[in-house]
Amino acid sequence: MSKRGGFPGGMGGFGGMNINKIMKEAKKMQADLEKSQEELENKEFEASSGGGAISVKVTGAKQIKEINIKKEVVDPEDVEMLQDLIITCINEALRKVDSAQASQMGKFNIPGLM
Repeated sequence: MSKRGGFPGGMGGFGGMNINKIMKEAKKMQADLEKSQEELENKEFEASSGGGAISVKVTGAKQIKEINIKKEVVDPEDVEMLQDLIITCINEALRKVDSAQASQMGKFNIPGLM
């Protein structure tokens, strides 16, 4: 009795899968991933702070589109509070983008990506 050499499954450990099929699936996954990234980049995320005194809109590409500041929150004697509200608001909007990105990319289940 002679023992056959090579890997179990025949195709180098791919469990008998056709390499062309693997490449086709990889290309489809790449196209789906690119489409998801593009959709996310075009989406807008909004956050507010100070009970709605400050609001910010950012894109999924993390570009600030809009900042709204209500007049009553502008106090020349307390500029630091206004700065803190703006920073808080922008950071919250960016956290929403990060969360959406993680959720979107998580559905692709690529080892080592997330």
